[in-house]
Amino acid sequence: MKKPTARRWLMGAFQAPVGSLGVLTLAFFTATSSLSPSRKILEQNVDHIPPVLRLLEKKQELVDADQGLQAQKEAFQTRRASLKQRWEQLEQKEQELKGSFVRFEKFLQDAEARRSRALRRAAEERHLAAHQEAEALRLRAQLKELQRERARLQRRLQRLEPCARLLGQALEQLPEFQEVPELVARFDCLADMQEALRMTERQRLAELEEARARLQRLRDAWQDELLQQGQRRVQLLEQLEAARERTLHWESKWIQIQNTAAEQTLLLGRTRMAALNLFQLVCQHQRRPPFLDIEDTEGQLEQVKLFILDLSALLASLRQAEPTAPAS
Repeated sequence: MKKPTARRWLMGAFQAPVGSLGVLTLAFFTATSSLSPSRKILEQNVDHIPPVLRLLEKKQELVDADQGLQAQKEAFQTRRASLKQRWEQLEQKEQELKGSFVRFEKFLQDAEARRSRALRRAAEERHLAAHQEAEALRLRAQLKELQRERARLQRRLQRLEPCARLLGQALEQLPEFQEVPELVARFDCLADMQEALRMTERQRLAELEEARARLQRLRDAWQDELLQQGQRRVQLLEQLEAARERTLHWESKWIQIQNTAAEQTLLLGRTRMAALNLFQLVCQHQRRPPFLDIEDTEGQLEQVKLFILDLSALLASLRQAEPTAPAS
């Protein structure tokens, strides 16, 4: 088995997936570190190899490395172009998938709309069917009712058939009527007139009963009013008698008040005359003319009071002076 050379390691590094510059550098150092044992031996015996051979060997190695790098670069460019194409294809597929998703979403929306319309139509059809069923039931019931009405009319026709024959016989005996409807119309008119007369009679009887009831109410009200007026007359007479008694009482009171006022007036006149006499006596005793008005009774009494007080003081001073005189 051949051992991997540096060129093969570089080719493997360039054939690897696209990565960063550090990956290429790591591949290069890995390739250079994995040299064959013979190369290592030559490196160990480097002192025994001439410099020209070593230079040629280094150049050859550089040429080989350049060729390997160029090949790896071409392979990288090719892989990059294929990856770009693959990426464009993937983007195109993604756009196609997006369009498919949009179409599928639109399809789902259309399907949901169709389903909603179908459900709505089904509900409408069920409602219409229920309405039609109810209408059919109503029509069946109406048909049965009409059949019963038809049977009833037939029975009535059979029952009234003798009446029809009787009307025919009456028409033969009444030449003023030409047809049965005329006779029936005349009979209906007479029947309506009789009913109107009966109604008028009932109304008149009702009005008569109402008038009688109103008359009775008026009589009862008149009796009640007469009784109330008699009671009110008695009350008014009692109030009049009480008012007369109060009048006599207050008249006696007024006479008494007038007598008392006359006595008080007479007493007041006597009191004023007595006060005037006392005031005049005081003025005579003091030897001066009366200086107050005759009607000023209070002032006169005040002057009499002052005179009595002065006289009392004088008498008191005289009583006090009498015991001292005998002692002397």
